[in-house]
Amino acid sequence: MNEKEIMFIADENIMNTYKRFPVVLRKGLGTKLWDVNGREYLDLVAGIAVCNLGHCHPNVVAAIKDQADNLMHVSNLYYIEPQAQLARLLVKNSFADKIFFCNSGAEANEAAIKLARKYAHENLGPDKFELITMKDSFHGRTMATITATGQEKFQFGFTPLLEGFSYAPFNDLKVLEKAITQKTCGIMLEPIQGEGGVIIPDGQYLAGVREICDRHSILLIMDEVQTGMGRTGKLFAYQYSKIQPDIMTLAKALGNGFPVGAMLATDKIAKAFAPGNHASTFGGNPLAMAAGVATVQTMLQDGFLEKSCKVGEYFLSQLKKLQHKHQIITEIRGRGLMLACGLSIEGSFIVNECLKRGLLINCTGGKTLRFVPPLIITIQEVDQAISILDAVMEGK
Repeated sequence: MNEKEIMFIADENIMNTYKRFPVVLRKGLGTKLWDVNGREYLDLVAGIAVCNLGHCHPNVVAAIKDQADNLMHVSNLYYIEPQAQLARLLVKNSFADKIFFCNSGAEANEAAIKLARKYAHENLGPDKFELITMKDSFHGRTMATITATGQEKFQFGFTPLLEGFSYAPFNDLKVLEKAITQKTCGIMLEPIQGEGGVIIPDGQYLAGVREICDRHSILLIMDEVQTGMGRTGKLFAYQYSKIQPDIMTLAKALGNGFPVGAMLATDKIAKAFAPGNHASTFGGNPLAMAAGVATVQTMLQDGFLEKSCKVGEYFLSQLKKLQHKHQIITEIRGRGLMLACGLSIEGSFIVNECLKRGLLINCTGGKTLRFVPPLIITIQEVDQAISILDAVMEGK
């Protein structure tokens, strides 16, 4: 089928839940994508912080192919070898003692919410079930996770929302502590707000949140669905703060494009879940676990994260140079290869013009350009992207 036929059939048969660009992508390799017409694009979206190793990384492709030849699915009623391997890798390289596998970030956050409530019910009392989340946060699209999300635009039309959630401003410890009540069982936040515009808290904020949780004997849940798996220069963003959460969620880049989610916890908290309390038919299936093992093993190779961090620092410096040249840029912020460019105008024009020039970027919140490229992006490719951005902004 040609491009127009594909778009027509999709529009006729698929629910209108996405505002799609008029492009049909067919092939990917590394940092590049090609559409059905053979046109090449430099991808700074990476499936929205998903393909951290780049498209079709040979290690991940080989692992999936090999696993597909042997076993694609089996119930969690039985032990699954690559599931055990991935669990051990994540435990060994994080604060966690136990893992629950699922299929997406929303599912991982649902599991975290349930575990927090179950733990609180058994250890803190049945009246402690409320979670405090942050304004401008994003935690998913299920009923529980849109309630946890501190943005009304995602909640509109889906009321009544679930009870048991309240909101505090991100990066404000005083207001956060005042929000704690006798019903609070935990605090849930992103170490860097992604959909909120790549908002990075003050250096001592996460440590301050940990201290508040300890003082009030409540749980700290870190949503690392977007920040995890090397995105910020460390395997997990919480590692910058020298503290540890009680529960952490992962997804997006964990399978480098293959759907994988995970909820991690300390043994003390994980014990609240018993057989039958929570489950997922496809969670931890052999194919997803093989992809996850290959992804984590590749990221843990010597120098991988350090190299991506250096490229991120270079990208950040080039964006700041661009800011000095173009008045429409109000702020540059980021960590590792999770970067943002604040604008005084709507960003859709720039996104569309970059698309025409073969550069894929993303706009969040209307006036924030977000750059979450594959972690394998090179200095030369950063220069290519900056050149295109410069040309587009010059014409604005």
